[in-house]
Amino acid sequence: MNKGFCRVYQACMKIGMYILPWTTPELLEGAEASRSLAEDIKSRGIDRVLVVTGPNMMKRGLPLPMLDAMERAGIAYEVFDKLTADPTDEQVEKGVRRYYRLWEQEKGASGESGASCPQPGIVLFGGGSPMDCGKAIAARIARPNKTVAQLQGVLKVRAGKKIPFMWAVPTTSGTGSEATMAAVITDHETHRKQSINDISLIPHVCVLDPALTVGLPPSITADTGMDALCHAVEAFTNGTYNTEKEDHMAKEAVRLIYHNLYRAYEDGSDLEARSNMQKAAFYAGRAFTRGCVGYVHALGHTVGGMYGVSHGRAMAVLLPHVMRRYGKAVESKLAELAQICGIAEGDKPTKAAQAFLFWMEDINRKMGIPAGFDCIREEDIPQMAVWADKEANPLYPVPEVLSRRQLAELLRSCRL
Repeated sequence: MNKGFCRVYQACMKIGMYILPWTTPELLEGAEASRSLAEDIKSRGIDRVLVVTGPNMMKRGLPLPMLDAMERAGIAYEVFDKLTADPTDEQVEKGVRRYYRLWEQEKGASGESGASCPQPGIVLFGGGSPMDCGKAIAARIARPNKTVAQLQGVLKVRAGKKIPFMWAVPTTSGTGSEATMAAVITDHETHRKQSINDISLIPHVCVLDPALTVGLPPSITADTGMDALCHAVEAFTNGTYNTEKEDHMAKEAVRLIYHNLYRAYEDGSDLEARSNMQKAAFYAGRAFTRGCVGYVHALGHTVGGMYGVSHGRAMAVLLPHVMRRYGKAVESKLAELAQICGIAEGDKPTKAAQAFLFWMEDINRKMGIPAGFDCIREEDIPQMAVWADKEANPLYPVPEVLSRRQLAELLRSCRL
């Protein structure tokens, strides 16, 4: 896409963003904070919720204390956990039907009309998949005459008060979905991932309970932690849409990740490290929901959709490659991040930026994350470059606008 057009589009978007009613979720924090969620639900006059979670969450029993607290508070709930790692449009529609069934039960129990019956809320419990699916369900409830495909894109929900009240309870420290306006959904036929992006999808309340992340395997801790790092680094190096708030959150997220990710990877029971990683993921999510991501995500979505690579793993592998490709365009920003982390105090920007890049590659290596992909097929690269270009341009205010040919070259450079 024409670079000049991209920059003009982004300049207009930056102006428009000052008009939008940006929000940041209210926070409930602390060990076992998820149990206090029932009180918060009750205090808002809602007595029925759809709990969107993954099947492994129920098998592990993680939501059970929260659900028990809901029962004691007299809150009716229905669990929807028929999700895959990458939620599809079909799964969203199944969730929509479950939500309407819950709402009809509420109307039948109360004898009230649809206009006066309280609208059920939605609890998003888990990692990125339940968060994305739950938000997409909320978008469909708010816009019942639109399909998922019709809602994908930028500001197509425009739901206002029609959106169900949403509580986000993350069980990983990476996706940042608990603070974002994005819901990534995969088309069940083409396997293409695309986002619904609308400020109405920012959850109203976020519950940060580090106890929920203690049982994460080291590999998941690594992948999700690098996903959070990617959000913060891309948001900060983009810069165009950010205010001081987003820049501050991105830098604070990077600092927390630098000092806590490997600690959490080595010792999953380290509650201080787990808590700090949750905060980092939240800050990074809020930073990129306005600041946007970039080519790491655009390319990563194609790799994940085409080959089933987990989102966090794709982000971890691609992040150093893409930042190195940007070169001088991100040097000063990476140098600033290096200074914040204490990696290269007093070094000149070029040296400091290189130190930060080396650190990202080194922590990947220490956590067993490969330096590239062994799954990318040459015949798939042209289509993947087209998809990445369509996702990123003109919306993402990337440090350097790349052509489809350059995106294809980047993909080739990431192969093992």
